[in-house]
Amino acid sequence: MKKTIVLFLIILLKISPINAEITNKIKRIFIGNKDAKINIIIYESLTCSHCANFHIDILPDLKRDFIDTGIAKLEFRHFPLDVAAFNASKIAQCKNDGKSDILNTLYLNQHRWIKGKTIEEVNKNLEKFLLKENITVDFNLCTTNKKIEEFVLNDRIEGTKKFKINATPTIIINDKKFEKSLNYKNLKKTLEKLI
Repeated sequence: MKKTIVLFLIILLKISPINAEITNKIKRIFIGNKDAKINIIIYESLTCSHCANFHIDILPDLKRDFIDTGIAKLEFRHFPLDVAAFNASKIAQCKNDGKSDILNTLYLNQHRWIKGKTIEEVNKNLEKFLLKENITVDFNLCTTNKKIEEFVLNDRIEGTKKFKINATPTIIINDKKFEKSLNYKNLKKTLEKLI
């Protein structure tokens, strides 16, 4: 798997950012009021256990207190750390409806699909998991779609260049990197200062 990660990163570094025309055709996954005063961006990798913990432990409170109230919007950005996360990101983005349902399901059930010694085994487990959850996507079409692939990789490239991101999850609040320990108490204090 280490060889796969190294190969993935080499390929990533050789790809230049896609143009805005392609990016505009693919909808950004977000929740909340698009015109909210506070814009939160989270860079995540679908194989990152800390990212899954964010969805389980922090997101419900964040939604209740800031997103559902219209104060904040949360955008999900892809920052795949390996090929399995890259493929799962393409699946999450594939329906192109801008909703976070598949993304949340993948994080909340990460332990059920992220199994296997090879990327082929992980892909098969991911495909089986999607079928069991009645998530209808054309797995092969989604994972080989070049526009979605470029969109996902462009998120990672932009995160690295613009915000110097090197780990997940990383939170950006109104274009500033959240530097404190990521827990709801710290996040809430920061957001309350912006209201």
